[in-house]
Amino acid sequence: MPRKKKPPLTFVEEMAKLKAAGLGDNPPPNRALHDLDELPSLEERLKVLFNIVKSKKRDASKMLFFVMYDIESNKVRRHVVKYLERQGCTRVQKSIFLADLPTAKYEQIKGDLTEVQACYENNDSILVVPISTDYLKAMKVIGQTINVDVITKTANTLFF
Repeated sequence: MPRKKKPPLTFVEEMAKLKAAGLGDNPPPNRALHDLDELPSLEERLKVLFNIVKSKKRDASKMLFFVMYDIESNKVRRHVVKYLERQGCTRVQKSIFLADLPTAKYEQIKGDLTEVQACYENNDSILVVPISTDYLKAMKVIGQTINVDVITKTANTLFF
């Protein structure tokens, strides 16, 4: 008789199982932090942001929000990143995600991350910050050479 297939674990159940197995110590500081080759270029990430801003009609049932974190454990951080990506969040920087998702999904993400944070002893912090499109439009990129006007298509050219 074939075995019954177990339903997949929820994110919170998966993290509780990880906690029960023991998180262990982090590798020494001279480790490679992340394989950031998989991270899209800054220009590509900003295009996602500006497409949200330029959208003429945003769905009123959606919530625009950032998820930012400072998580010490590589295992926990890796799981949180995968979870946020599965939920439809867009990685803006190493520890910052932007989402334009239904309000129910916002509440789910907020609740799941709250439960995970309470699962184990840590000094971590996770911020889930709602934001308006007006504030997103006022965003300034500092530190990278990138022509934001080209992405937003706000540059005007005059020919004489």
